[in-house]
Amino acid sequence: MLILSPQRARRALCLSAACLALATPVQAQDTPPAEEGPSLMQRGLELFFEGIEEELSPGLQQLQEMAETFGPALQEFLLQMGPALADIASEVQDWSRYELPEILPNGDIIIRRKPDVPTPEEDEKEDGGEGTIDI
Repeated sequence: MLILSPQRARRALCLSAACLALATPVQAQDTPPAEEGPSLMQRGLELFFEGIEEELSPGLQQLQEMAETFGPALQEFLLQMGPALADIASEVQDWSRYELPEILPNGDIIIRRKPDVPTPEEDEKEDGGEGTIDI
């Protein structure tokens, strides 16, 4: 049991009374009614997207014009060359082994293999062939 001197007991009693007085409920303030319409966050997002739309509008217009210009020619190209391109894509296992396509003066298009990249057969020979494991 804790025994306090009369002076300390009075201080503790006054401190307790002050804490109880401060802990009583206070009258709530009236909150103003919520504004009708969009919140600040919603309005900010609307302004943000309007700005993006204004910035991108000229570029999107140009892209649409390009699609209208090149669209029919590209469709015709894909109809004629699509199967051949699919055959090439199935043959090539790793496109990083090849240079960019090159158009020759006679109109031929060639895709050269990079000289410093070994072929898949050379990779297997260096690894020791199938069935072996390097440790």
